[in-house]
Amino acid sequence: MAKPITKIDEPILTEKEKQDQSLKEVLQDLSQNADGIKETMQLLQELHESGILGAINNLVEAKEQVAKIAVGQMLRPPVTNAINNAMAAGGLLTEMNPETTKKLMGGLSKGLQKAEEGLQANKKVSVFDLVKLMRDPDVNRVIKFSIDLLKGLGEGLKD
Repeated sequence: MAKPITKIDEPILTEKEKQDQSLKEVLQDLSQNADGIKETMQLLQELHESGILGAINNLVEAKEQVAKIAVGQMLRPPVTNAINNAMAAGGLLTEMNPETTKKLMGGLSKGLQKAEEGLQANKKVSVFDLVKLMRDPDVNRVIKFSIDLLKGLGEGLKD
């Protein structure tokens, strides 16, 4: 009886045969994707002609220096202050009731419109006008809100 085959010898390719096989695969890929490759080459040519490709190449070559500059800029006190302030503002917004924020933004918008109208009218306000305004429920609501806001700010500023 014949012995079973347990080992299959795979053909060993020479370096030239490996190169020929790789070249054949690349040519096949090129022929299957000709349109995309042509468009890519056109894009690269346009980037080259406009100088963008050269700038990108220089940027990549100088990546270490660019990274140092970027990190140096990020560590400047104004930038770190801005980041810290943004984080604090984000924290404040997460604590606020969205309905209150919506009302406040709506009121601010209306208030700015009224203020613009007042500037356009260029009318002087007398002491009697101020006394009458104290009876206006909208003005009274804002005065009470402002007093409460000032009280809360003062409490928050305690050490």
